[in-house]
This record gives sequence, structure tokens and C-alpha cells, in this order.
Amino acid sequence: MSHVKAGGSSKNIHNNAGQRLGVKRFGGQVVSTGEVLVRQTGSTKVAGPGTFLSKNFTIHAAKNGIVSFNKIKKTRFTGKTTQRTEVSVM
Repeated sequence: MSHVKAGGSSKNIHNNAGQRLGVKRFGGQVVSTGEVLVRQTGSTKVAGPGTFLSKNFTIHAAKNGIVSFNKIKKTRFTGKTTQRTEVSVM
């Protein structure tokens, strides 16, 4: 027979901080080099001209300019095309 009572389940113990994802600079705003434009999980938005994608899919400004968001069609591995938002700095 067991010498230890059954352990109950513990609920409501996950207290993690949010990742603060989302768009940080909106269309028409003036940005400088290196500023964070979008923080995202996975490549939901695509880095266009004047921007670059970092290791954790964050889109940064590669030069000074004005942010713009455009809808583009991107081909997936299966050949299917999907609509994505392209972030660019002009």
C-alpha cells in the first residue's frame, strides 16, 4: 500500500508575463535606423525594402524614413498563394 497520499492537481499557477507582440510603429510614422517596427511570433508580416528580419522574426528599420504597410501575395511551399502584409521603409 502507498505511504503517500495522492497529489492533487494545482490550477491557476501559470503567471507568465506577456510577450508584448504587435505593431510598434504604424504607417506614416517617421522612424530611424534600427527601430523595432513589428514584434511577431512567426512570419505573419513580411519584411520589405528598407527593413530587415531578426532571428526572432522582429522587423526592424534598416534606414531612416517613413513606415508603410502594403498587402502582397506570397507563394507558400505547396504552391498556394496567401495574402501577407509587407512592412517597408521609404
